[in-house]
Amino acid sequence: MLYWLLYQKLFPYFKLFRIFRYLTFRTAFASLTALLIGLLIGPYVIERLREFQIGQYIREEGPKAHQKKAGTPTMGGVLICISILVPTLLWSDLSNPMVWLAIFSTVAFGAIGFADDYIKVVHRRNLGLTARAKMAYQILASTVIAIALVVLQWQGSYSTHLIVPFFKRFRPDLVIDSLLHSPHLWPLAFLPFMAFVVTVIVGSSNAVNLTDGLDGLAIGCTIIAAGALTVLTYVSGNVVFADYLELQRMPLVSELTIFCGAMVGASIGFLWYNAHPAEIFMGDVGSLALGGAIGTVAIIIKQELLLPFIGGIFVLEALSVILQVGSYKLRHGKRIFKMAPLHHHFELLGWSESKVIARFWIGALVFALFALTTLKLR
Repeated sequence: MLYWLLYQKLFPYFKLFRIFRYLTFRTAFASLTALLIGLLIGPYVIERLREFQIGQYIREEGPKAHQKKAGTPTMGGVLICISILVPTLLWSDLSNPMVWLAIFSTVAFGAIGFADDYIKVVHRRNLGLTARAKMAYQILASTVIAIALVVLQWQGSYSTHLIVPFFKRFRPDLVIDSLLHSPHLWPLAFLPFMAFVVTVIVGSSNAVNLTDGLDGLAIGCTIIAAGALTVLTYVSGNVVFADYLELQRMPLVSELTIFCGAMVGASIGFLWYNAHPAEIFMGDVGSLALGGAIGTVAIIIKQELLLPFIGGIFVLEALSVILQVGSYKLRHGKRIFKMAPLHHHFELLGWSESKVIARFWIGALVFALFALTTLKLR
């Protein structure tokens, strides 16, 4: 809205407002706006959550040291979503469909998480939506995003080709071209692409959710992942950098840099209150929204195959759960880890919570830096 008012409407009369056309300027201000919103309204949100007795319920089978966290205000993801969405609406070009896709993803997955958290609070237990219901809603939201991308592909604003790290000439298309020319079968041509989109976004959302188990762990890793996405989004939408790095240039994705910058600022603002010992937890409303947003941005900027490195810790946490469950079922009750997700395994090995968090942040940073180096190592 500020972009529309200050640049598109007032710039012809006040040349000073020329600065608002620069993407880097608006991204920086979106990040600062998100940070300030988080810092300023954080105490109010925490107080209201305490007032309504919206506290965290700790699962009994978890580490015993976590039982003292019971009652800490949860659903703090509402604060994160507000801190992301308001600066995005203020500083981005709202005529850009990619921005609205990112906003939709954040709101849709945040709503699923909100419902899950609300049920936990109402029933005073650590179980919200059933796993089947939660997965169904996530698949539905991701399918809507996939359909929107198919429409944009028809309009020439998006590509269904994959960018494969290290192989700049190898760009497979996820659309079955042979079926496009059949009037009865052409909808099936987009099924592989849509299935891929749903898998990436749902997987990303749940991976962040699984990582959210220690004070500041998930939000710290999100800051790093969102920072890497900010860089990747900027170079993908910039003609000079895209040509130099031999990326597929997509002019529409440049506005997503503002969304990513807002996600960085909002995450830093939330970390102020979520750092150990946490005053507030993000809950599913925050973790699902952040994971959905990260996955959606990666899909839009064609870096979905790089996402396992951008969010390396999230992937490791999800894999630890998959391996643990698989081992328990296939090996007649035998486990690989002392407890899953992975951060609990290290806690039970004797690492303090602060040490686990700090070392996982370091790991996240290493993964993200490696992801950025692949831009040149192609």
